[in-house]
Amino acid sequence: MWRTCRTHVKQQRVLTAAGAVVVAVINVIAAALLLLCTVLVQAAVLPEDRADLMYHGYQGGGVSIDGPAVMLRKKAGQSVSLSAYYYIDTVSGASIDVEATASAYTETRHEKRVGIDYLAGNSILSLNYAQSDEDDYNAKSVSFGIAHDTFGGMTTLSLEAGLGDDTVGRNGDESFSAGVKRFNYKFGWTQVLSSRWIAALNMQVDLDEGFLNNPYRSVRFRDVSEPLGYGYQREVYPETRNSFAVSLVNKVYLPYRAALSLNLRHYQDSWDIRAFDAEVEYVHPLTEQWTLEAKLRWYSQGQAGFYRDLFDFADQQNFMARDKELSEFDNLTLGLGAGYRLPLWSFWPGAKPELNVQWDHIRFNYKNFRNVTITDAVAGLEPLYSLDANVLRAFFSIYF
Repeated sequence: MWRTCRTHVKQQRVLTAAGAVVVAVINVIAAALLLLCTVLVQAAVLPEDRADLMYHGYQGGGVSIDGPAVMLRKKAGQSVSLSAYYYIDTVSGASIDVEATASAYTETRHEKRVGIDYLAGNSILSLNYAQSDEDDYNAKSVSFGIAHDTFGGMTTLSLEAGLGDDTVGRNGDESFSAGVKRFNYKFGWTQVLSSRWIAALNMQVDLDEGFLNNPYRSVRFRDVSEPLGYGYQREVYPETRNSFAVSLVNKVYLPYRAALSLNLRHYQDSWDIRAFDAEVEYVHPLTEQWTLEAKLRWYSQGQAGFYRDLFDFADQQNFMARDKELSEFDNLTLGLGAGYRLPLWSFWPGAKPELNVQWDHIRFNYKNFRNVTITDAVAGLEPLYSLDANVLRAFFSIYF
């Protein structure tokens, strides 16, 4: 995913390759735009009116994250749909790569989103704004998208462009402030292949520039003068990161109202990370009210070019990282879920209430990130790190 910048020649070569990817995607998007403008088809449909109340919790690797969220979507006339979303999460603890050099912490993040969808014949135009605030990080973003139905509703093409502006701080250091600019471009092609088979091809390009590393995280390097045989210094990342992802989604509807999905995704970026994941999901209706689902997902990635668990000496490279998410690792996710359609309410006959609960268990295995909390091992020979995480999501939804 990430680019190594050990030499100027390497940096220029990777940037050129990333630029070629961007150009190729822009050419695809241009062709899609041409198709959008030249094919006449039946009208698209605005999303349903709905209200959702959600709770989610994460536990794993010494970190706990939990909080509620509320979302409301409502039509305003026949051509406009408005949406609003508010989310709070509380983060406590410290991941292992932060724990080695810092103490556990607690912080709360507030996220707000508003959006508007406009139906124009066979197209839906969307405009969204989001803002996220916490003690040491503030993010704002805006995105514009268009989705267009073609060939009698058998094909849907979508385009989206987004711009983000982040401000990074560091608790305990009021003099530190850095910015991040983010640009992203998405293209989607959804195709009805038969009465039971739908497929989608999605592509995304992200261009990030600014302070891209964690201001609290450090790398370690060999130092015989230290009791453990190594010392620490702050991470240093490149100030640009370009990434490209492509995914293929297949959904097959089975004769007994069940559905089977297969999703494949490839990711690469200018920090030399390459990643691949595959997911299989099965949804099975037991009755008119009850639905069960299960999924299995496998993810694997290579390391960033400037990542090392233990450097040979301080300032060994221009860019140095020890974030475990930039290391080589894989994970396996097992997910289970259940949905229940509640009886209709006499006081609100048009409402359709639902309850959904989803649980994921994730096993992370890191291939070259070591557990430095084991202090009786030789530096660089500590046990490899792994963790188990659980994610719980509960939804109460009303369609009206």
